[in-house]
Amino acid sequence: MARTFAAQRRRGALVIGGDYVGLGVVRSLGRRGIPVWVLDDEVPISLASRYTRKKLPWPRDERAQVDYLLSVCSRYDLDAWLLYPTRDETAAVIARHHDVLAERYTLTTAPWASLQYAYDKRLTYQLAAQLGIPHPKTLHGIDPGDRRQLDLDFPVILKPAIKHLFYNQTRDKAWRVDSRAELVARYRAASAIIDPAQILIQELVPGRGHTQYSFGGLCWEGEVLASVVARRLRQHPMDFGHASTFVETVEAPQVEAAARRWLAALRYSGVVEIEFKYDARTDEYKLLDVNPRFWGWHTLAARAGVDFPYLQWRLATQQPVKPRCARPGVRWVRMVTDLPTAAGEIVQGKLRVGTYLHSLAPPVQFSVLACDDPAPALFELLLLPYLFKQRGF
Repeated sequence: MARTFAAQRRRGALVIGGDYVGLGVVRSLGRRGIPVWVLDDEVPISLASRYTRKKLPWPRDERAQVDYLLSVCSRYDLDAWLLYPTRDETAAVIARHHDVLAERYTLTTAPWASLQYAYDKRLTYQLAAQLGIPHPKTLHGIDPGDRRQLDLDFPVILKPAIKHLFYNQTRDKAWRVDSRAELVARYRAASAIIDPAQILIQELVPGRGHTQYSFGGLCWEGEVLASVVARRLRQHPMDFGHASTFVETVEAPQVEAAARRWLAALRYSGVVEIEFKYDARTDEYKLLDVNPRFWGWHTLAARAGVDFPYLQWRLATQQPVKPRCARPGVRWVRMVTDLPTAAGEIVQGKLRVGTYLHSLAPPVQFSVLACDDPAPALFELLLLPYLFKQRGF
C-alpha cells in the first residue's frame, strides 16, 4: 500500500475533502504536530481550523486530479506526504492510479484490485455471496416489467451500484418503490441518469436507522489492526440516510465476524467502514455498503480509544500499531442535522424529548465542536444556508 521513502524533511498529509469528515482527520494529525493541508472544491469548514496549514483547490475531472496531485507534489516539495481521501470517488481515483501516485506520495488507499469491491456494490454483494455473508437479495440487468425476472416482493429499493453520479443528480441514496408500475417509472428515470447496468433492485430490509450497524477498521493485508462497531440510532433522513446524525459504539460479534471475513478475503489494506442492517425476519445482519475511506462518524472511534487517522499515519510511516478495539457506550452526534431529525421524530411521536436529551449525556463526541478548535463550528453555522441549498440539510 505504501512505498518506502528515504528519510527526509518532516512529512505531512494532504486531506482531500474538508467537511466534518476531513476535519476529524485534520485535528487528529494536527494535534500531534503533523503538517496538514486540505484540498477541496468547495469552501470547507476545515479552512477555519487552527490545524489546517494550507488550503488548496481540488479539480473535478479525474485526469486533472491526478495531474494536479503530481504538480502540487513538485511545486511544494511534498514527496512522501500521505494522501487521505474522504469521499468514495476520490478514493477510487487514487486506487485506479495507485502506481503513478505511489511514486511521489505515501498512499493510505488500497489498490484498485481490492478497492473496486467496495466501490461497486455489484462486486460487494458478489464477494459476500461467495463468502456466505448475508446481504439483501439484489437484482440487476433485468427488465423491471418482466414478472418472471423480478423475484422480489414489494416494497423494494432502487439504488445505484456506484453512488456518486446518481446522488449528485438526485440527492438520494436510494428510492423506495411500492408497486410494479412505480418500479418501471423509477427505473426509467434512473436510466436517464446512470447506465441501466448499474441500477440495483433490492429487497427492503425492514427497520429504520436503529437497526443499522457499522464496522470500522484499519487493516493491513486483510488483518484488522484496529476496529470499532457502532449502531446508527439516528440518521438524516431516517429512512435512507445520507449520513449518520447520532451513533453509539456497541458490541456486535456477528457484525465484526462478517466484516473481518470480507476484509480477509480481499487482503484489504487501509481504513474501511462496512455497513450492515439487522433483519429481524431472519435474525441476520445483512451487509449493505462498504466505504473504503474515512467515514462521517470516525471521530467517535477516537473518543472510544481508536484514533483511526493517527493509527493510519503510524501504519503508513512504518511505525508499530498494536491491535485495539473501541470500547462500547460512547456516543457521537452531528448537531446541525441531529436536531431537525430528532425534532421530526418527536413531532411524529416516535421519540420522547426526555429520551433525546438523555441520549446526549456524556461521554459524547461532537462532530465539529471542539474546545481547542472552536472556529469550525462557528464557520459551519455561517455556512448553513449554503449547506441547506447544496446538500439538503
